[in-house]
Amino acid sequence: MPITLKDLADACNARIEGGDPSTIIESAADITAAKTAQVTQLTSTRYAQYIKNSAASACFIADGFAIDHRPESMALLISADPEMSFIKAVELLHPDRIYQRTIAPQAVLESNVTLGDKLYIGPYAVIGENTSIGDDTEILAGVYIGKNTKIGKNCRIYPYAVIYDNVTIGDNVIIHSGAIIGADGFGYKFRHHQHIKVPQVGNVVIEDNVEIGANTCVDRGALGSTTIGCGSKIDNLVQIGHNNKIGRHVIMCGQVGVSGSCRIEDYAILAGSAGIADHVTIGQGAVVMARSGVAGNVGAGTHVFGSPAKDKRVAYKEQVAISKLPELLKKVKQLEEKIRTLERNND
Repeated sequence: MPITLKDLADACNARIEGGDPSTIIESAADITAAKTAQVTQLTSTRYAQYIKNSAASACFIADGFAIDHRPESMALLISADPEMSFIKAVELLHPDRIYQRTIAPQAVLESNVTLGDKLYIGPYAVIGENTSIGDDTEILAGVYIGKNTKIGKNCRIYPYAVIYDNVTIGDNVIIHSGAIIGADGFGYKFRHHQHIKVPQVGNVVIEDNVEIGANTCVDRGALGSTTIGCGSKIDNLVQIGHNNKIGRHVIMCGQVGVSGSCRIEDYAILAGSAGIADHVTIGQGAVVMARSGVAGNVGAGTHVFGSPAKDKRVAYKEQVAISKLPELLKKVKQLEEKIRTLERNND
């Protein structure tokens, strides 16, 4: 949605330095590729080299951020928090698609479904019996929602997500395509040379302001609930096993796998491809770095790395030591040869 530079600055709590306030800004772009009529951001000195030849019409920067050789045609939008100002600009220039508030005739609503006001339910969505959906929620085409499920206000469920029976979802939740919420947990007992399935009769509870990425799976509890706390963000292709308790404002990056009955406390971060064994606690604010394997508890505020995961400073020292092994082995062989030579001379 095009907007004047002045209106953009006012909306984003920024002041203009240089340029023409009446310039039309049509879209946002990365600093390395921005063109005329686009706005960009510069928040790191690593990218300062791109500003000299940039064709962008405007650039968000922090107050006091030094820029050399700014193009004359570029206006600076100076902000106390340029990253948040740029996010606001992107939202203004690239607004979300608006779905007409309607229920498609191809949608299937089973008995005793309770619907709020101003809903969108797309074609071929299926809503199970005794399910309730809050105001302003959007259920897009092909979504399946089981029975006895509760979905709050202002949620968006993208096409072909599957939500099993008895799931509870709060307000302002986003669930992307292909996510499966509430499938059976992976529980078996080995008896008489075969794996006997443990019934999974719990549910999943997702609190407010959670976002769950595409093709992520959240298993229901065996008896109780698998829970995801307020404000947590789950990336694509994440596996969350049964009975897990995910705290508030937790980040889980792509391909993270969390086994059953773990506790991930508030503000923890699990980086890409991290694996967590069952019955493990990740403390508040802890960071599990990419591709780490965690087999034991991680203390609050700790940064761990490696497999098995350990304090990152120790793990880094070990990695450096391992990298020196070929050179060390070569030296050992040289010393062994010298020793053999000395022994032959003594004989």
